[in-house]
Amino acid sequence: MPERVNDDGSVWLGIDLGTQSVRALAVDADGRVWGGASSPLESHREGVRHEQGPEEWWVAAQAVCRAALVDVPAAAVRGVAVCATSGTILLADRHGNPLTGGLMYDDGRAREEAPRVIEAGAALWAELGYQPQPSWALPKLLWLLKHTSAPPGTRLLHQADFLTTRLVGRLTAADSSHALKTGYDLVRGTWPTALLEALDVPTELLPAVVRPGSVLGEVCAVAADATGIPAGTAVVAGMTDGCAAQLGAGALEVGSWNSVLGTTLVLKGVTTERVRDPLGVLYSHRASDGNWLPGGASSVGAGVLSRAFPDRDLAALDERAAGYEPSTVLTYPLVSRGERFPFVAPQAEGFTVGTPRDEADQYASLLQGVAFVERLCFDYLDLLGAPVDGQVTLTGGGARSSYWCQLRADVLGREVAVPDNAEAALGMAILARARDGSPAPVARRMVRLRRTFHPRPGRTDRLLDAHLRLVEELSARGWLPETLAQHAKRRAEA
Repeated sequence: MPERVNDDGSVWLGIDLGTQSVRALAVDADGRVWGGASSPLESHREGVRHEQGPEEWWVAAQAVCRAALVDVPAAAVRGVAVCATSGTILLADRHGNPLTGGLMYDDGRAREEAPRVIEAGAALWAELGYQPQPSWALPKLLWLLKHTSAPPGTRLLHQADFLTTRLVGRLTAADSSHALKTGYDLVRGTWPTALLEALDVPTELLPAVVRPGSVLGEVCAVAADATGIPAGTAVVAGMTDGCAAQLGAGALEVGSWNSVLGTTLVLKGVTTERVRDPLGVLYSHRASDGNWLPGGASSVGAGVLSRAFPDRDLAALDERAAGYEPSTVLTYPLVSRGERFPFVAPQAEGFTVGTPRDEADQYASLLQGVAFVERLCFDYLDLLGAPVDGQVTLTGGGARSSYWCQLRADVLGREVAVPDNAEAALGMAILARARDGSPAPVARRMVRLRRTFHPRPGRTDRLLDAHLRLVEELSARGWLPETLAQHAKRRAEA
């Protein structure tokens, strides 16, 4: 337990309703964690279907909230916010009781409904710069309406809405972040009623929508007794788990970016204007302060390491890889077939040019290949006019490797930082404290950086030669647009 609470004695609770578990963190204004807990969740998978039980979410949430607040004085708790998986929905009655299971973010049963959504909303999707997928909430809603008896008063709830409804004791508004994949128009701030009518979706089924950070209500007496969160505590509208992790990483200033290196590579940043992407590989959430949060996901990532070097001591390989900068071979390290960011090439496949001298050389080429694609992502963002001159934070499993973080700083030619705690639950604690204001100044105080990496003299130029060779190889295969290839070269030579 920390020695003291912050000066005004306040603590905020963040809840992350994920796929494998529910996580809660109680955090003060200085970023010190007063309590944290997690509880596992069970998924039910069958083919393309993936469901969870909403009541299980509530049982787990009660347990983690009680555990996280055990050392927190009741009078100190000021607010709570919830994040959840993007695109997870259910149908509920007028009181918020579930009528269906929770169709999870990657549930793919709406394959027949997705083309209908795409065709009916073609003009809207072209304007917004993205295209719904079968796993998005709107196609899944059509599937639910087709296969479920929906009595009068039925409501659509996003995963986070279910929890905030239980906390407040009545149906709450949805936040615009979770509503995006249900078709909510973030530009106009409305549901696209003409599209929904064309799809035979009753508008009374849909929740009211507010911006993240808006106060939805207060914790009711029943929920207080169940969770240990004091009655009357403000319940604040949250964001999707990806956006919440971005808040937790402190990437909230315009021009700042959070690079999440897990199985694959995801970049999320902050802009004042919505980035218009002709390829449709970026889509943007809206922050509580009105800024935009563009993001894109590549198909390269750390997943190639577990495939190429299963059950190996990667720290030992890191040390050996340092002797190959650059590697004698060039690798495009796709985790699976097809690339989606910073270019679209469904036919793309991973490749290696040359024969590595040994396994350390091969390993080095994988690390460098991911770093080269990461730089290419920034090249594309710069080409689109997005500001990229702010702080870059590194999170995800790949950020645990100090060597890889240093290598990425060298390839990017810029300083990068690793936060001490970039959990999505921390992001929700930040948002709960910021409420209707900008979360950026709040994050500056609550997010702590563990380590900063600076590019090493002479390394960037040497590694950029290999980076440009990868650009040429991707261009030669017809995957990389020439405009991006030329822009990458200009930035490398600047």
